[in-house]
Amino acid sequence: MTPEHLVGLLAEPERLRVAAAVVLGARTPSAIVAATGLDVRVVAKAVQRLESGGLVSSGADGIVLHDEVFKEVASSVVAPAVEHEDQVLRAFVRGGRLVRFPTQAAKRQAVLEHVAQSFEPGRRYPEVDVNAVLRAWCEGGEADHVALRRYLIDAGLLSRDAGLYWRSGGPVV
Repeated sequence: MTPEHLVGLLAEPERLRVAAAVVLGARTPSAIVAATGLDVRVVAKAVQRLESGGLVSSGADGIVLHDEVFKEVASSVVAPAVEHEDQVLRAFVRGGRLVRFPTQAAKRQAVLEHVAQSFEPGRRYPEVDVNAVLRAWCEGGEADHVALRRYLIDAGLLSRDAGLYWRSGGPVV
C-alpha cells in the first residue's frame, strides 16, 4: 500500500472514526456505531471502503485493523530518506573528515546532524574542547572549524553560554 492510498483511506472523517474505533477494540458494526456515534449506514459504508482498501478485514474475530500496513508504509517512506542521508554523507564526509560544506540547506542539515553526534547530550564543553573536536572534522578539507561551529549553533544543534557549549538538538543515536 502506498502512503497516498493509506492517507486517502483515512481522509474522510467518518472512515477515520471507524478505523479509530476498531483500533480501540470495537469489532462489530454495532460496537463501532456505539463508539463513534455514527449512523449504522455510514459505518457500513466506511467499513466496506476500509475493507476494499485493505486496511480492515471481517472474519470470525469480527472487524480487525491490519496495523502492519502502517509499518509497511512507514518503512517505504523512511528507507529512501535514510538512503538519501547516506548518499549526502558519502559526498561530504570522507574518512571521518568533512571535505566541504554543502551549499544546499537540507544537505547541510544532514551533515551538521552527523557532526553534532560527536558531542554527548547533556554534557557541557569548554570552547577549547569544542574547537578540538571540530578541527578534527575539518583536517585536510576545505571546511573551517570556526564556520562549522557557527553552523552548528545557527542550526540549533549546539548552544553556548558563558564560554560553555552543549548539544541542544539533532538525533540521538
